[in-house]
Amino acid sequence: MKKIFGALAGAMFVGNAVAADITVYHMPTCPHCHHARDYISQNLVYEYPTLKVTTVDVTQDVNRGAFIDALKKCKYESGGVPVMVIGEKCFQGFSEAMGDEIRNAIEADLDDAAKKTAAENKKALAADAEGFRKAHTDRENVEVEFVAQAQEPAQVEPQDAQANSAPTPNKNDSWVFYVILGVLVAGLGFVLTRKGKK
Repeated sequence: MKKIFGALAGAMFVGNAVAADITVYHMPTCPHCHHARDYISQNLVYEYPTLKVTTVDVTQDVNRGAFIDALKKCKYESGGVPVMVIGEKCFQGFSEAMGDEIRNAIEADLDDAAKKTAAENKKALAADAEGFRKAHTDRENVEVEFVAQAQEPAQVEPQDAQANSAPTPNKNDSWVFYVILGVLVAGLGFVLTRKGKK
């Protein structure tokens, strides 16, 4: 009796295995990022009904920490995008030739029934992509955009207030830098053209 109960419990846990989630670190201006996201949203989300996709725009200041953490996890020295993290696997860059590797990472914890469903969905998608997508409109908007929460500045103890009283640059003050830089470049250009006339 214990063996039967153990087998049933094991089957329940195996049957609950879901596809590994995908996190895509991207830049809006990166063409490879767009190709990766299109491939995921037009193919993989339909093949794997339990797949969850999170995208992280690394150009947003609040998301840079998450991107740096991902690069460290993946042991990537370059900050090139896209970076896709799928379970414990990492991929940097994208081409459709990576499809089987990506699928293997997604299927790492799937049971045989879920893998069979994914293979059938892939075949049906290849036969009639438009019809299959129309029949599964619930998969259209599974991609979620991640935005990290901005951290509150640390509270300064009163005795340390004078030591830390130097003004901190505000990200909205960057225009001042560009104005000063423009004036310096214009001045240098003026001096160089005046020298050339003498």
